[in-house]
This record gives sequence, C-alpha cells and structure tokens, in this order.
Amino acid sequence: MPIEFTKMHGIGNDFIVINALEKPLALTNEEISRLAHRRFGIGFDQLLVVEPPSSAEAEFNYRIYNADGGEVENCGNGARCFARYVTDKALTTSDNIRVMTSTGLMTLKVKDDGLVTVSMEPPVFEPDQVPFVADKKQTSYPIEVAGEQLNVGAVAVGNPHVVLQVVSTENADVERLGPLLESHQRFPNRVNAGFMQVDSRSEIHLRVYERGVGETLACGTGACAAVAVGIKQGVLDRDVTVHLKGGDLQVQWADDTAPVLMTGPGETVFEGRLE
Repeated sequence: MPIEFTKMHGIGNDFIVINALEKPLALTNEEISRLAHRRFGIGFDQLLVVEPPSSAEAEFNYRIYNADGGEVENCGNGARCFARYVTDKALTTSDNIRVMTSTGLMTLKVKDDGLVTVSMEPPVFEPDQVPFVADKKQTSYPIEVAGEQLNVGAVAVGNPHVVLQVVSTENADVERLGPLLESHQRFPNRVNAGFMQVDSRSEIHLRVYERGVGETLACGTGACAAVAVGIKQGVLDRDVTVHLKGGDLQVQWADDTAPVLMTGPGETVFEGRLE
C-alpha cells in the first residue's frame, strides 16, 4: 500500500514526514536506511512520524528515526518542520502545538513570519542522565580521544550531546573526531558531537556530527546544547545567534530552570509516495 510523505528541511537538515495518525507506520530499520540513501533512495537525515497522542497533555506524538534506521529521542530542526507540517496540512488549529517525544513534552509555535519557535525542557547536565560516564557534574570534562586529550561539555537536550570548543569550525577536524566522539565508551548511548567556535558572547559558529547520520548542515538540539554549555562555561550570554552550514538559528535560555527557545525556519521541498 502506498505511503504518502512530505520532504522538508530546516536550514539544510532534511527530513521526510509521514502522517501515521490513522494507520501506524510499518517500516523496518533496513527499509528506513534504504530510503535515506541519497543515491538509491529519497535521501534524508531523519524520518519524522506524526502519531496520535499518548498523553492528554499533547496533540500529537512525535517520533524520529535517523538515517541508519535507529529511533532517537529528539530533533530540534525536525520539530520546526513537524510544526509546519501539521499546520500546513490543517491537522491542528493551535497557536501553541504540544507534542510528546520519548523524553517529554515540547511546545511548538508557528509565527506570523513563518518561522517556528520550539520550546524544549531545560538542558540536563547530570552525567548519569546525559548519559555520560563521569564521577561528578562539571562544566568541562577531560576526555581522551585517540590518544589526544580534549576538554568537552556534556549535556542532554532531549538527546545526548558533547560540545568541543574550537578555534575555527572551518578547520575543525570533524571528519576524524566526530565518529570517535559519537562512539566513545564514556557515552553509553552514543552521542551527537558539536564543534563550537565562539565569535562573541552572543554569536557562535557550529558544526555537528550527528549520531547515526554523520555531519549535517544543521542540528537544532545541537545548537541548543552548544549554547547551554557555553553559558555554563561562562563564555556566552543567554540570547545567542548560532551560525550553521545551512543557516542561522536563534537560541534563548532565560535562566537555568527555563525552557530553551530555538527559532528558525521549516520548509517544504516536495510531496511524494512510497510504493
């Protein structure tokens, strides 16, 4: 039976979105991986699934599968596309769309200018909740990678992130260090690796090597993670412009107990059918 999908992107981080409100999605990990292939399939970083809510607090369940077919906890750029999808398809009339992920509730707001603001739970720095193997919570941790000693921040923003401050994102060794950090033994669930260049207290450049995907043009939760780590390390203010390869995001974190607000676009590319 054919499955209709919508191809979307959030500043270059690309997705297909499938409506599973009436019928559950039945694709295996191998099928998702094949569809994600950029030469033999459609090509995408993640598959996003719209499902009926599992809680009275939410309008929808939001599920995310990486290009390798594995399910993950959250995706910020995907959340913006999710909001545009359910709004554009008239699946909701809400100004503030509440969606449930595997790690909790998110609120999505489509603004008059078409941009979407995603409100996420406050970042989690407790090592065992990231999860990250460490004796105690710190703002920076020494970690050995292929015989090299690095200092990193570790945080969960719906999913696990490690953030490494670099002099220049252009010259950062993302291709080598990204997969080594992703599968490092101190991150038992693997991790998304962010490489952050601090330009000023209100501006950074960022590259992200995503777990199960590789380097992407943008990563919304990665942007939130980098800003949160930068704030905790005392190098950033609480309203930061994040420059990624695919475009810019605005990230705000009012205080340590407040939700993180991330604002950026979500755009439709084309519609299609899977046979």
